[in-house]
Amino acid sequence: MALRPVCVVNVVGLALRHIGSDTPHLANLAHSGVLEPLGGIIPAVTCSAQATMLTGALAREHGIVGNGWCFRDTGEVRFWLQSNQLIEGEPVYAAARRRAAERGEPFTSAKLFWWFNQGAAVDWSVTPKPHYGADGSKLFAIQTTPDALAAELETRLGPFPFHTFWGPRAGLPCSDWIARATAELLGRHRPTLTLAYLPHLDYDLQRYGPDCAVLPARLREIDACAGVVIAAAHEIGARVVVVSEYGLLPVRRAVLINRVLRESGWLRVRPGPF
Repeated sequence: MALRPVCVVNVVGLALRHIGSDTPHLANLAHSGVLEPLGGIIPAVTCSAQATMLTGALAREHGIVGNGWCFRDTGEVRFWLQSNQLIEGEPVYAAARRRAAERGEPFTSAKLFWWFNQGAAVDWSVTPKPHYGADGSKLFAIQTTPDALAAELETRLGPFPFHTFWGPRAGLPCSDWIARATAELLGRHRPTLTLAYLPHLDYDLQRYGPDCAVLPARLREIDACAGVVIAAAHEIGARVVVVSEYGLLPVRRAVLINRVLRESGWLRVRPGPF
């Protein structure tokens, strides 16, 4: 018996208070199912939160303790690494494939722009990946599994707007492209499990604050992107789950966590540069 497909949409920065008139697609989905808060983790950052959602483990168990950390064997602080091998634990797509095989059931999976995508045990993957030339040049592109998928998607959807994925120009074009790419994969391949990441709501909430004047416009934009994925998922009879890595709240002062930990005796710095 074939498993019912599941599509998990990660709308980073989305909170329960955002679901309403500015998010009709998400509101309809919530009203037809369940709307519940999702407990967060510390550190509340993308790589750690995604690794926890993928494995069900905490950062101290899966090893993804931040968006970057010091690799003591090389003495380097490295950020935004994408190798699936860094996760110390079994991701949900690997566990689901193993269990399906034990029951003799078919299972396929797609992972779009969730982190730790390189080398992931999925059938289709799409991830942003700069390429570095021998002449020192840097090409912003996407990397896919299978390799030909990148050309297929960009032929249909146009080049991935990498410059809007992060940095000062981060915005709607990246989420729109990812949503349409997800809809393409859902319609053409019908994965048993699909993971899609829609990122751009998060950026203005961090730039201007969680109650900024542009919030209604950003909510309408991200809802439209989510609506594209939801419609494509429902077309193949998939159950849709929308999650968020973290929400944002206004703050009045900074808490220097390392200083607090050091003064409390919980953090002891080893001699040397790192």
